[in-house]
Amino acid sequence: MLANYLIGLREGLEAALIVTILIAYVVKIGRRDVLPRIWAGVGLAVLLALLLGAILTFGTYGLSFAAQETIGGLLSIIATGLVTWMVFWMLRTARDLKGHLHGNIDKHLTGTGMGLVLVAFLAVGREGIETALFIWAAVQATGATTLPLVGASLGILTAVGLGWLIYSGMLKINLSRFFTWTGAILIIVAAGVLSYGVHDLQEAGILPGLNALAFNVSAVIPPDSWYGTLLKGTLNFSPATTWLEMFAWIAYVVPTLTLFIVKSRQAKPTPTPSAVLPQTAPAVVTH
Repeated sequence: MLANYLIGLREGLEAALIVTILIAYVVKIGRRDVLPRIWAGVGLAVLLALLLGAILTFGTYGLSFAAQETIGGLLSIIATGLVTWMVFWMLRTARDLKGHLHGNIDKHLTGTGMGLVLVAFLAVGREGIETALFIWAAVQATGATTLPLVGASLGILTAVGLGWLIYSGMLKINLSRFFTWTGAILIIVAAGVLSYGVHDLQEAGILPGLNALAFNVSAVIPPDSWYGTLLKGTLNFSPATTWLEMFAWIAYVVPTLTLFIVKSRQAKPTPTPSAVLPQTAPAVVTH
């Protein structure tokens, strides 16, 4: 649940910041008439995420066990790739996120401003797709449905609340520190999802080594114990891990986390370490 809360919080806050910047900018330049276009794009993005979640949930019914495991394994690997891309994308672009979005608004702010529907849809839709795919992978890995969905929903609601507080000028957040810490944690979580994806492909018979265990600590950490469930829900930890699963986990975490730390330290800080998005003077300072 904690990992899914973090996913919902981070992705939700990214989406909330994007929507906040879009709204604050059009309000500042006196184009409140295009606000419905922005909200239409946001609504379509939410519908797309829900539709993807429904397809992932119900689309595999009736398939053979091997087919389900194959799809689950491949989607887990794709989810890992998307989260990794998202973590590094935000690390690279957060410093000029406001300028990037303002440029898109200016290009589409002609006539009725219908182009803003596309701007909002693409900006928020990316976050929604990543969230839906990653939460589905977490549900498949843990075997539970309620807790991952509750965790993600609470994270998204928290992000919406933070977005509103930032927009109203009542809250300042050190976005650089927030995205750096959550990015590092998500890399660890993504490694667990990747490892479980490898396990699914082993179950499907696509990858070998299903019975070649690197370790089995089920006697010490029973899968049905509260701490076994906690480790499974947060880190996708399996008490019985194959050599291939362990290799995939290490091969992903070591270079990815190392590169992330190096890139984070290379980022040059700006004088003000907080983010404020008041209605009259929208601004995002991320370092």
